[in-house]
Amino acid sequence: MNCRVSPKRIADCYQIACETLLAERTKTGHWVGELSTSALSTATAVMALHAVNLHKPNSATNDQWRSLIDRGLIWLANHQDSDGGWGDTTKSRSNVSTTMLAHAVFHATGTANQFARTVRAAKNYIDRTGGIPAVLARYGKDKTFSVPILTHCALAGLVEWQDITPLPFELACLSPRFYKMVRLPVVSYALPALIAIGQVHYFHRKPLNPVIRLIRKLAINRSLKVLERIQPSNGGFLEATPITSFITMSLADMGLVDHPVTQRAVRFLVNSVRDDGSWPVDTNLATWLTTLSVNALREALPVKDQPAIREWLLQQQHRQIHPYTNADPGGWAWTDLPGGVPDSDDTPGAILALLSLQHSEMPASERQSLAEGVRWLLNLQNRDKGWPTFCRGWGVLPFDRSSPDLTAHTIRAMSVWFNHPASTNVPTQLIRRAKRAVNAGFDYLTRSQRADGSWCPLWFGNQFGHDDQNPTYGTARVLTAYRDTAHLNDIPARKGIAWLRNAQNDDGGWGGAAEIASSVEETALALDVLLADSPDHDGTRRGLSWLMDRVEDGTFREATPIGFYFLKLWYFERLYPVTFSVSALGRAYHCAGGLANVNLLEKVQNQTAKVGVESSSTIRKDLGVHCVHCSD
Repeated sequence: MNCRVSPKRIADCYQIACETLLAERTKTGHWVGELSTSALSTATAVMALHAVNLHKPNSATNDQWRSLIDRGLIWLANHQDSDGGWGDTTKSRSNVSTTMLAHAVFHATGTANQFARTVRAAKNYIDRTGGIPAVLARYGKDKTFSVPILTHCALAGLVEWQDITPLPFELACLSPRFYKMVRLPVVSYALPALIAIGQVHYFHRKPLNPVIRLIRKLAINRSLKVLERIQPSNGGFLEATPITSFITMSLADMGLVDHPVTQRAVRFLVNSVRDDGSWPVDTNLATWLTTLSVNALREALPVKDQPAIREWLLQQQHRQIHPYTNADPGGWAWTDLPGGVPDSDDTPGAILALLSLQHSEMPASERQSLAEGVRWLLNLQNRDKGWPTFCRGWGVLPFDRSSPDLTAHTIRAMSVWFNHPASTNVPTQLIRRAKRAVNAGFDYLTRSQRADGSWCPLWFGNQFGHDDQNPTYGTARVLTAYRDTAHLNDIPARKGIAWLRNAQNDDGGWGGAAEIASSVEETALALDVLLADSPDHDGTRRGLSWLMDRVEDGTFREATPIGFYFLKLWYFERLYPVTFSVSALGRAYHCAGGLANVNLLEKVQNQTAKVGVESSSTIRKDLGVHCVHCSD
């Protein structure tokens, strides 16, 4: 490596990144992070509170709700983009969906004249971008988000109910095992929205068909009981402000302000507001961020701190059938809060993190938890041999189909597991089944690779990419499965490596695809794979230098909207760039052959002690004697 990526420079940047990430832990040792504030979430939360306030005018909490409504409106007005629209986050481009939501809430609350300039600019933006037809075109056949957006606007008097597709809320009364057979028009996790939004549409516009009208009338109370049963204890569906708000405004508009679901949902919204009057897109990604951080830090995580993290992660494993995805016990969700749903990205992340934490001897109970997690993933595998997010076999809409990035993550976790002592004394049948699933999963990855060598992910996109896709994220994540199973020389992997090389920008970094502005997240993800393939390649050196420049000037902490949440709903997470940087720089440190810098771990541990987490003086292992993290 040249002087710009000398071992000393790598070690210094690695130390800075590790200390930054370790300093972000809570007192209990795990990570919580901070999700982006969202104009979309703020607009829907304000509409929900207004709907409740409107239908319960004499409530003792009216003043509190009014204050939250006013502050939310001011925040929206102050964060309108120069083109008159709003993006999902403060770093996102304007889009027609969020702009229609924000525009509608000024009309609903009767403040359109007060914010006349804001409303006028928003209306001009909506007219330029196509309005209702543009929203419908944006989401296609999937009604998960288009129907709630138009319902929100209808409650403000800006959209006619006849222009909104009615949702068959009566189907929620069926047994969950029939959901995939009836081909619901929303994704598997959106059952609560199907019920509430379907009912408010029925409330305003009864179907002409007398049979359907009768069926839906008879299903109202029963489906409301389903909604009440599946609501998390803290009131927040999926821990998400948007879906919780859509449900709240729908129930309130029907006069159900005193319904238990509405009351719990309002409490969630009131408890979720931020100090500046805005709402985040989701409460937190604590489990996901903790597994990302543990897997990124590797040896840099003090040994003495690991038992507490291990215990916390084990506590997050779901032990009961999930109420509305009907998921079996054994999986992990993205958060430690009640609204989380087990999925095939967080479960592999948790398995990998638990396997990476050091043990004197792994207890039988932990080996059992890991085996249950593997079994949960095996039961989720689709017929095409890929893995979907939440539910096996739905397959109609994008978020219920198999995905390359989820499949690759699962392959990694199961491969590490059945080659780890943790699989000792596990039934041979389970190990054989896991190995067959991994082989079949690689076949799926081969079939899902695009002609240019890239893979597209599901839950991460890039707002500047073609169709909002992020092949850099997808390709890098898939290649980690080939890397960690020593298959980087396979033909699909070589094609993927070549695509990543060609997608590198002239400045040395990577964006979501070629010629998209470089970001810390995407550059670090690409490097994490390319360092394992050819650390001395000129492109790898240039990329590493680009990343280290950002570490040295502190801008590696600046997050980019690469989260692709629900449907075309962007978010960013404050810790993503730091976590991804730690992983890439740790690999670079090992690949550089290490460094005679005995103070590196000691300095990291001192930083750990500063944030109130007990540090360890027992780590004496020299990082980087050889490239322990790189494939042969």
